[in-house]
Amino acid sequence: MKAVSVVIPAYNAAATVATTLASLASEAEVIGEVLLIDDASTDDTVAVAQKAASQLSLPLRVLPADCHDAGGSRNVALAQALYPWVYLIDADDLHLPGGLRALLGQAESRPQADMIVGAYRRRVNGEDRQIKVPNGYQASPLANASAYVKGDIRSVAVGSVLASRRLIGETRFPVGLAYDEDTLFWARLMSKASLAMIPQPVMVYEVSPARSDDRFAINPVRRFLEWRQALRTLTDCGIPVPSLKIREGLVALKIARVHYARGDLNMAARFLAVASAAPKRRSEAWRCLRYRLKLAVRRRLSSTQIELQSAL
Repeated sequence: MKAVSVVIPAYNAAATVATTLASLASEAEVIGEVLLIDDASTDDTVAVAQKAASQLSLPLRVLPADCHDAGGSRNVALAQALYPWVYLIDADDLHLPGGLRALLGQAESRPQADMIVGAYRRRVNGEDRQIKVPNGYQASPLANASAYVKGDIRSVAVGSVLASRRLIGETRFPVGLAYDEDTLFWARLMSKASLAMIPQPVMVYEVSPARSDDRFAINPVRRFLEWRQALRTLTDCGIPVPSLKIREGLVALKIARVHYARGDLNMAARFLAVASAAPKRRSEAWRCLRYRLKLAVRRRLSSTQIELQSAL
């Protein structure tokens, strides 16, 4: 039964998109359409995808876009998806055989569920790491959304979720953000979703730490303020402000870590101050203290080196 619209945003993905499509081939019997959003690519993304889809007998539909934004590209497809269930995956990630059927099987056994969360494997710089199994979800949609934002339950990867088109409705990804737009989207869905889980890994999530860290290093203050403004809009779906402030602290701590590692101690201190002021769990409180100590030591060493150079 054709039941799923697969959504793949793509920008200059000629090197990876055929592999991503090939990973979906074993699910062809349940895929009604593959919506590839070509976001103004300047390489052969479309030609490569069309050739691969033809060879794999996948029903590819190319949607041209000029969003220059992954969230905006996904929104183009969400507005045109035709099938009852929507599955999002990026053009450099891999679906695992049987994953879609497993997600659909859980949906059939739990007919009230409109969002099915599967496990996924993290692959960092090409090396397989741990499997992330969903856990900690409750019966209350708002409790799930709040816990997800706070980091109390396992994060969701784009590619590990099957969501009903009815649940998605008019919900869209925020656009123009440098990071975390998927978290805000999933939180909105969770705030009204009946959730079900499966422990089976359904995809491989490719992670490049350097590329991830770069998002936090460019125009960090402006980007953080833009993201925080978008985060605060989650109050309109009932997520409490204290939960959002915890999220602010978590992201600020990530940014502080990146700038500390790259030697920008002043910027690290600014974001560490934001993280320290936010409500937090004991583990984050310890990390904040540890980075404050490390910053103090590095600043002292730097000051000593300057004094020695001046003396010489």
